[in-house]
Amino acid sequence: MSTTSHSPAATGKRNGVALAVIASCQLMVVLDITIVNIALPHIQNALHFSTTSLSWVVNAYTLTFGGLLLLGGRTGDILGRRRVFIFGVLLFVLASLLGGLAQNSGQLLAARSLQGVGGAIASPTALALITTTFPEGPARNRAFGVFASVSAGGSAIGLLLGGILVEWLDWRWVFFVNVPIGLAIALATPRVVNESERRPGQFDFTGAITSTLGMVSLVYGFIRAAQEGWRDPLTLGAFAAAVVLLSLFIAVERRSRQPITPLKMFADRNRAGTYGIMLSLAAAIFGMFFFLTLFVQDILHFSPLRAGLAFLPVSAVVVMGAGICSRQLPRFGPKPMMVIGALLAAAGLIWLTRINVDSTYIGSILGPMLLFGTGMGLQFVSLTLTAVSGVAPHEAGAASGLLNATQQVGGSLGLSILVTVFGTASRNEAKDQVPQFLSQANPLQRAQFQRTGVLPPPWADRILAHGISTAFVASAVFTVVGLLVALFVIQVRAADLERLQGAVPGMASADGAAPAAQDGAARGGMPRGGVPQDGAGPADAGDISGTGPTAADSTRADPSARPPPEVPDHPSDRPSDRP
Repeated sequence: MSTTSHSPAATGKRNGVALAVIASCQLMVVLDITIVNIALPHIQNALHFSTTSLSWVVNAYTLTFGGLLLLGGRTGDILGRRRVFIFGVLLFVLASLLGGLAQNSGQLLAARSLQGVGGAIASPTALALITTTFPEGPARNRAFGVFASVSAGGSAIGLLLGGILVEWLDWRWVFFVNVPIGLAIALATPRVVNESERRPGQFDFTGAITSTLGMVSLVYGFIRAAQEGWRDPLTLGAFAAAVVLLSLFIAVERRSRQPITPLKMFADRNRAGTYGIMLSLAAAIFGMFFFLTLFVQDILHFSPLRAGLAFLPVSAVVVMGAGICSRQLPRFGPKPMMVIGALLAAAGLIWLTRINVDSTYIGSILGPMLLFGTGMGLQFVSLTLTAVSGVAPHEAGAASGLLNATQQVGGSLGLSILVTVFGTASRNEAKDQVPQFLSQANPLQRAQFQRTGVLPPPWADRILAHGISTAFVASAVFTVVGLLVALFVIQVRAADLERLQGAVPGMASADGAAPAAQDGAARGGMPRGGVPQDGAGPADAGDISGTGPTAADSTRADPSARPPPEVPDHPSDRPSDRP
């Protein structure tokens, strides 16, 4: 993937367009998780979903997405990331078209599952393409910053876009909107993204199937428990099947010569901790957006568009948090960012446990969302960079796929647990509200309740609000678990800080700052990030536009100035950096 025949300006411009294409795909895949949330009440009425089964509209996508992400990353490594990326995007487009045309619940869930397959193919190759498109140093750091911001903020953007489409057009357009976007990405990719080297390997289909079916069984068990209770035979059978399938998955991966989940990825303490934090954070994120969407529409009676606008501040603070994290990572490392982010997220969710039927958006929703969103921004950047730190280029697909898989699996599993908590709390609250209704309702309301079994407002609102506030208690527990992992598992290591500062580990200057470019030249022409520079002095590697050094770069001549943020490199020639 050499670009030696192009000028630095042309290369920078091409890379900038490539980043826009890759980030657009990630945005499309990520926002599709939440863009549907705004449309859920309309989908429920149109296709006759029950309240508890409605969560399958989300889980059908996230389960196949998370379950096949690792296989998708491996596929890109073996067949070439660009061609696999394009195939995944086109499959996602086809599934979106089928989802928009669905006439019943079964067709929609099948389309959502197919969307998950397309996303599982496209998303890990997108992140891996960044590592092969951008050189180590400021350029890759900025690219990762954009990618992480899109991943973190895409959920809120999806809610806003979903509100616009549902209110102005129809719920089916939350699927149709992906068609022109995906086609544009597929057409632009061959023009701006170079193909990666194909590496021989084997596809671990057994591992992919057992892991996916195991997670489906586990999620089904929790959702079934919310409907029928913990002693229901199907509930117990689903949990038993999950134990068998997931145990088989572990056994298969231990014996496989080329597993989709390389156990050596967990040998690095920081990387293993990162996956654990992402698992718990995703569980909290999915729950927050799912239940707040129901709250603002069903209790605060927001229109779809107003509900989407209500989540817009989350996008702003996520980007703000990501920017702060990118600037401070070289100085402090990832652990402080993870800890502070988890604290803010936990504080926001604990605040949300106080919501009730008398709550308002300004007084009870906005503040917690701002806290939670800022914590998300701080965590997503640090988690993304730590997960791929020190990974050899040929394993970038597996590492990025595992990170994305933990996010989707954590979200699916977390949402199913929260739905169970919600269902149990709602049933308990209903035992108190039904007698109150019978004593306070008029004869017409009582007659309607006898026919439908559905309580009218305000009694139904009290049940819903109690269930949601209780679900946020469990969601806050997830973030506290992530906080504990960040505190006691993640370590601040000198080599990681040196890589974040752009230095070759073990060769930092005495004051801990990254060596200047001229120092790198004195060591044999290898400046920041190990990227060779010729004597002509090409544009700075961090300048994606190719127009030369930015204003921030002017501080590098000053030894006392803090160096610009960097991401961990992915050296293939230093065995000590490999997991």
